[in-house]
This record gives sequence, structure tokens and C-alpha cells, in this order.
Amino acid sequence: MSHTPAPEPTGFDTHAIQRKWQERWEKADPFRAGGDEDTRPRKYVLAMFPYPSGDLHMGHAENYLYSDIVARGWRHRGYNVLNPIGWDSFGLPAENAAIKRGAEPREWTYANIDQQKAGFRSYGVSFDWSRELHTSDPEYYRWNQWLFQRMHERGLAYRKESPVNWCVNDQTVLANEQVVDGHCERCGGEVVKKKLTQWYFKITDYADRLLDDLNQLEGFWPHKVLQMQRNWIGRSVGADIDFEIEGRDEKITVFSTRPDTLHGATFFVVAPDSDLAAELVAGSSDEVRERFAKYLDAVQKESDIERQSTDRPKTGVFLDRYAINPVNGERLPVWAADYVLADYGHGAVMAVPAHDQRDLDFARAFDLPIKVVVDTTAPITGAIPVIELDDDGVPIDPGTEEDSLDSIDPAKTGIALTGDGRMINSGPLDGLSKRNAIARAIEQLESRGTGRAAKTYRLRDWLISRQRFWGTPIPMIHTDDGRIVPVPDDQLPLVLPDAAGLDLTPKGTSPLGGAEEWIRTTDPETGAPALRDPDTMDTFVDSSWYFLRFLAPNDATQAFPPKEADKWAPVDAYVGGVEHAILHLLYARFITKVLFDMGYVEFTEPFSSLINQGMVILGGAKMSKSKGNLVLFKDEIDAHGADALRVALAFAGPVEDDKDWNDVSTTGAQKFLSRALRVAQDVDSETSVVWAEGDASLRRVTHRLLADAPALIDQTKFNVVVARLMDLVNSTRKVIDAGAGASDPAVREAAEATAMILDLFAPHTAEEMWEILGYDGFVGLVPWRNADPMLLVEDSVKAVIQIDGKVRATLDVPAKIDSAELERLARADERVVRSLGDREITRAVVRPPKVVSFSTK
Repeated sequence: MSHTPAPEPTGFDTHAIQRKWQERWEKADPFRAGGDEDTRPRKYVLAMFPYPSGDLHMGHAENYLYSDIVARGWRHRGYNVLNPIGWDSFGLPAENAAIKRGAEPREWTYANIDQQKAGFRSYGVSFDWSRELHTSDPEYYRWNQWLFQRMHERGLAYRKESPVNWCVNDQTVLANEQVVDGHCERCGGEVVKKKLTQWYFKITDYADRLLDDLNQLEGFWPHKVLQMQRNWIGRSVGADIDFEIEGRDEKITVFSTRPDTLHGATFFVVAPDSDLAAELVAGSSDEVRERFAKYLDAVQKESDIERQSTDRPKTGVFLDRYAINPVNGERLPVWAADYVLADYGHGAVMAVPAHDQRDLDFARAFDLPIKVVVDTTAPITGAIPVIELDDDGVPIDPGTEEDSLDSIDPAKTGIALTGDGRMINSGPLDGLSKRNAIARAIEQLESRGTGRAAKTYRLRDWLISRQRFWGTPIPMIHTDDGRIVPVPDDQLPLVLPDAAGLDLTPKGTSPLGGAEEWIRTTDPETGAPALRDPDTMDTFVDSSWYFLRFLAPNDATQAFPPKEADKWAPVDAYVGGVEHAILHLLYARFITKVLFDMGYVEFTEPFSSLINQGMVILGGAKMSKSKGNLVLFKDEIDAHGADALRVALAFAGPVEDDKDWNDVSTTGAQKFLSRALRVAQDVDSETSVVWAEGDASLRRVTHRLLADAPALIDQTKFNVVVARLMDLVNSTRKVIDAGAGASDPAVREAAEATAMILDLFAPHTAEEMWEILGYDGFVGLVPWRNADPMLLVEDSVKAVIQIDGKVRATLDVPAKIDSAELERLARADERVVRSLGDREITRAVVRPPKVVSFSTK
């Protein structure tokens, strides 16, 4: 083999190498998770499974690259790894696409799955293909129906009439989480309120646990995601307060976080779309009813987000009714206003305009009374007030309490007093601090029987009904005598009928209602004629527990074996976009806790660690077909090869950052891979060579990477590992080109280490290198070698010398140098002397062996 300097690499047959190793992987199935006979410790890595909307795109390329890096890294470190794949294959996009194309949803869906599957294989992702699943298969959604039945038995699945989010375009209901800025998060269509009877999962029963258990995930999930979930659950602590309404026998309960301000309530507000508003206005005059009807019509076209916006004009209608304040007997006018939501608390609020900005804005808009009951200028610490003196030493008159309050009067300033202070105009609460006044107010309400301590949440029960065809049929039967009974377990799965002949066009009712033969059934208790429920389930039900189905996807006897869940779950690393921070992740956490309570799993959180990746954008904008700025996955694979795409994405920046495609260099990645392959080709020594006899400097580079790579992967610093691999390849090339270097044992050692670690990012190239180096089998299954501690000891290091925060020099110094010697060398360095000039060193911070920082004047 020639030892002359190698020319600059010009590339290699990427596609031939890809085909070769993909064929071998498909035949050998090397990435299948081991069974009970495998004694290695287990790791479960999972990427959020894809929706089959067409070919893979750059978001998929990034997401499944990161999960594959983690999976491959764990295999190299001696773990039995489960890395499965499936498709989230029910849902509106498939149905809408089928309507547009005149096809059946199933045909469109499974054709796309085949296309994406081919894309994943071409990308070299190390999936366990034996566990592949599709949520639209009856073998899967049977267990959605089983889960629904178990939740129904526990009172967690129920049906009720209430105002719901209605997508005008898709003609179906949406959960609150699926409405973004007043529009459907799927199609972008307008969302309005509509009153319907729907099926719900009672997620609010788990609100406290969903909130409190987030503490278990601190440090393992991104802080941003944890905060988003906390905000969405939105626990508020306060009191339920009972108000009488003149002319109404039953009291109305209002939740308030500030029961201490009851004396400051000057009016009462109900949600216009609530049953209470309809009841109250029914007893009013024709004029009031007419005004209210017009107002309600306008409100139903607004989203909850619009209604709660603080920067829009306040609107409302006086209902000509009065509530009675339970603490002082004052009559409070009752208004309907859109800033109160029907499903928050009890759909009504006591309005304290002096101390709540939205109430204040409403009071000023309609000239309603404003009464201050908290003096926010008063000290609450009990400290003696400071007396200010003028220039002559005469005390400055602080003015009277009235003067002080007048200067911050909300009626004049338009700014509510929301800070701490002491109670005024509040009878027995006067003089108390806010905290003490809240506790005392609750005590008084409880003693009088007019209120009690309470909590409320922003979180609402999960609305799971959908008026569309392509989803899991809800396994309930409506009998002629008005009962709703479950489909017996032995009749599951309740399979969707053939879509042929059905009108799938959105029209406000489920297409299943038009499947005459399917919809008609019999009452399982009496045998009398009955009707099946025509709605299907929200697809987030499918994805709320799929990670458990992967443990035994072909088990026809149970949703998942609890003993397998004990072995594999929870998921050790879950990879996906932050856009699922509320929707999917919250629902998966809820279902996991339900399954825990049922005794099916031994853990309460589904995903031990969460990795959120940024987006792949183009020119600073999100990629979109409509914008014409789409980079196609297949085009990049065809042009540059899977390994170049993988390396380029991994090297582009930190996992959590957005990557602009303009900054992603697949050409540069190709050149690096060509150099790595050339290194393997140039090795001129046997596999039995004694590495210890090799070049010490190159061996140190190799072993530092072997030592650092595991921690860097755990920290998701994938780009750093790629950079270190590039450095190792360059260092190896220098030794090879130095003369007889290709025979140096350190060159073989470096080339083998390169192949092992490169497998994470460029598995086809790594396998090719491993074969060229003389080994059989797959490098993807080879354990990484342990670094030699003796090669990690540094004889010398570079010390950085800073002056006033700027680097002015670097010094090669002994690794064990002490502070005094390092400072002496730094002061004596001619570059430091020159930079100092006439300035005097006022402070020296010395951190041997790497930093000396001088401050000057």
C-alpha cells in the first residue's frame, strides 16, 4: 500500500454503499431488541411517531436522526435497546385528502406509509421493524376501545352537553388544546362555539397529580415544556362563594382567588354562553332578551383566546337582575360579558374593579362603581415608616391617607391595584395583610355557610368525540329507552365499515351515521334494536399509550403485557418537537396515571427524559409548499446520500436550535466522509497489531474522544462529537501522510475508533470502513472501547491570558503548574507586557493551569 500523501478526496459511490448495507441490515435484522435471554441492561428510545401525510421531510430527517444517534450510542455502550417505529395513521388529513382525491382514507394512508417506510430504510435508521404498528389497524384500535370501556367503568369517560369548539371548515369539534389563536390547529379554519352533547375523558380529576408530578421531571424535560404544562393546567387556589340572585331560589357559586376583596365587589358577571345566562335572561324584559340574543350571537363567533385578550374593548349586556353580596347584603347588578368563559370555575365571577384589571376596564366602560378595599401604599411588614427631611431638616409632610390613595385611584388612573397592602373598607378584615385577610375571609365564609376553600384549574376535561369517519369508533350503544351501554369486550374491535358508498364530506354529523347497516345493532342486554354511537375518537387517544403497545404489538389477548412494561418502560429517551408540549404529552401523562391506578403499570410518568429538537427552516422561514421554500428529503438523499444528510444535520448546531438549511452543508459532509473512508483504505497494518506501540500524540486524540463521547451523547451535544470526529480524521491523515505512517498501529486504532463512533451519524460509511479494516459483522453492534486513563493525562496545556476581559496571549504550561508560577509566567510574557503599556495591574485572578485574568487601571 502506498504511503505517499493522499490526494484531496473526490468522493465515493455513496449510493452503492447505501444499497449494500441496507440489503444486509434488512436480511440480518440486527437492530431487533433482545428478549428474555438477553441479559444486557435495557434502554427504550422512541421518536414521536409520524403521521403518514406523504414522503418524509426535513423535520422527520432531524427527529429520527437524533433518536437514532441515541439508540446507536446505547448499543455501543452495552445496552439491549428498543427503538421501534409505527404510524399515527388515523385523522382528519387522511380523510380530507381522500375526499379531495375521490379515494378512500385507507388507500391514501397505507400508500403513504409504504412511501415513508422506504424513506426510513434509505436513511439508515436502526429501527426494530418487527414491532411496526399502525393505529388505523383494527388490531391496534381495538385496545383504544378497551381503554375507553375501562375508563367508562371508572367514571372517567362520560357524555355531556356543553359549548364546544367547532371547526367551521372540518365540521367537527376540537379540544381546547387544538385551537390556536381562534383557528383549527390542523386546517387553520375558523373555530366558533357550538353547544353539543359529546364524549369527554375526565382529565380534571388528575389535575393536581399532572401538575405536582412535573417536579419529578425537572432536569430531565426541557424547562420550557414543564412551564407550558404548568400554565395550561393553571391551578388557582381560593374560595367558592355562594351568591343569592333575586328571584332565584338556588344560589350561584363563584370561584375567587381573592375572597378578601368581597367588600369591593360592585357588580356580578356571567358568561353569555352559559346555561345560567340563558336562565337569568329568560325572566327579563323583551328588550333585554333581544339585546342579549344579538350579543350571544356575536360572542359565539369569538375564540376563547380573543375573549380573554386584555387589549380589546370590553363589551356586555345588563340582564336586569341583581345578585346579593353575602358579606354586606349589597345588590350587585348582573351583567353578561364575553371576558368570562362558561367553562371557567362556575361560569360566573364577582367583579372587584379596583383590584382586577379586566373588571376595572369593564367598570370604566359602563360607568359602574369602583371601590378600593386594599391600600397598596400601606406597609405590610410592621416596620416603622421612614420620615423624610427637607434640606433644612424639616420633616416633609407625607400627606393624609386619603391623599395617598387619591394619587393611585383606579377610577382615575385606569390601573387596578393588584399589589400587596392592608385591607380597608372591609369591616372585620380592616388592617390585615392580603395573605391573612384571605385566610380570615375563608374562615368567615365557612362559619356563615356562604363559602368554602376551593381550587380551580384552567385545564378542562378532554373532549374526545369527532364527527368524522377516519378514527376509532366509540364503542357505545344507544338503546331505544334512552340508556347508553358499552359494546361488550368480546365484541371488540368494533370495526369501521367500508368507506365505499359513504359521503365523507364534512357536514356537521359523523359519516358513520349514514352507514345504515353498521349503525344499526341490538341492545346487548335486551336484544332490542339499538344504534351505535356515530362519532369517532380524537386521534390523540391513539398516541396517548402507543409507547406501551410497542412492547407487544402483535398480542391479540391484551393491550400490552404488564410484565413487558416492567422490563422496558417508562421510555428512557423520547424525541420530538416542542409543538407537542401540551397536546400529546399531557394526554400521555394522564393515560399513564390512569393505567397506574388500574394496576397495569408500575410508573406514573411515561417518558423519563424528553429531547426537543428545533425546526429545519429555509431563509429564516418555516418550510412550506405554499411558500415554495420546501427542501425535499428524497431529493437530498438522491443528491448527496443518507450519510451526508445525517452528518450535515448533526453538525449544524445544538439539537434544540432551529437550523437554517442555507447553513447546512451536505457537500462538506460528503467530503468529510470521503476522507474518513480513505483513512480506512490507507491503513496498512493487521488487526492484531499492538496499539501501544503507535504514535502517542494520535493515540491521545483517539482516547480523549473515546472518553468524552458517551457524556457528549448523553448531553445531546451531537455537533461536538461530529467536530471531534473530524479532528480525529484530520489527525490520522497527518500521521499517514508523514511517511510510513499508514503502518503505525495508532493509525489503525484511530480508524477503528472513527468507524465505531461514526456509526452514530453515518452508519453506511461506518460499516464500509469496518469491513475494509478487516472485520466481519456489523460495527453498529460493536461495544465501544474504554479509554486508557494514562493517555488522558495531559503533559502540557494552553493557558489563556486575559487583560480586562480580552485575550492577549496563550502559553504552553505544565499541566500541574501552581498559581504563583503561572502568574509569574503570565506577567513576564512579552505580549502581556506590550499590551499593558503604562497601565497598572489592580487584580489578578489565576485558575491553574488554564486561565490568568488581569484587571487594570
